[in-house]
Amino acid sequence: MEIRRATTVAELVAAEHLYDGPARPEWAERFLAAPGHLMLIAYADDGVPAGMVSGVEMLHPDKGAEMCLYELSVDERFRRRGIGRALTEALAAAARARGCYDMWVGVDTDNDPALATYRSAGAADDGEFAMLTWEFGDEVRRSD
Repeated sequence: MEIRRATTVAELVAAEHLYDGPARPEWAERFLAAPGHLMLIAYADDGVPAGMVSGVEMLHPDKGAEMCLYELSVDERFRRRGIGRALTEALAAAARARGCYDMWVGVDTDNDPALATYRSAGAADDGEFAMLTWEFGDEVRRSD
């Protein structure tokens, strides 16, 4: 298995089976152009994308830079082989290299596989929190 940073639209589109929905080339372009956005893809020996992790570096005037692990996905055929942990560790290494003071992820408290993966990669539980969302609807996504 090899983990590489995605740098082209073609790489992001080729990994779309790892996302919640199909990739859109125009969004992939925006993702690649956005400062602080990165996606690491794990490739199986045959070159197929086996997993991915995306991160967003965030800055604040009084805190500096931190990395948000935005999404982690491993193709079902490749699960339970340490790929999720390796991707998480690779993102943490990239965050350290960028000068981030920490990395965090929001996880549903009943998502045992994700919790186990993140803990195995060195994450510690920071306590319960609530995630609140403002839904703007599909019309906003379509208009981009």
